[in-house]
Amino acid sequence: MASQRILVICGTGVATSTVVVTKIREFCASKGLDATITQGKVADTLRGNLNADFIVATTQVPDSVGIPVIAGLPFLTGMGLDKVYAEIEKQFE
Repeated sequence: MASQRILVICGTGVATSTVVVTKIREFCASKGLDATITQGKVADTLRGNLNADFIVATTQVPDSVGIPVIAGLPFLTGMGLDKVYAEIEKQFE
């Protein structure tokens, strides 16, 4: 499995994305997945030239980003989290 660059996006790039980054880091470590995880705010996606293989977002991301976007809201609600983890793991295939 290849290493993946994951960009975690929330509205402001601070609190919510920090929580999600921690959970994704723990998940990747538990599965032996090699990932570089960074965080940012939704405005970062408008600039283009994203240094990521895919995005996990807790907010709406423009369709124009050009890379896969995984809905990260289940990290906050706890509902549907298994599906999100499966989607993340699939990105490593």
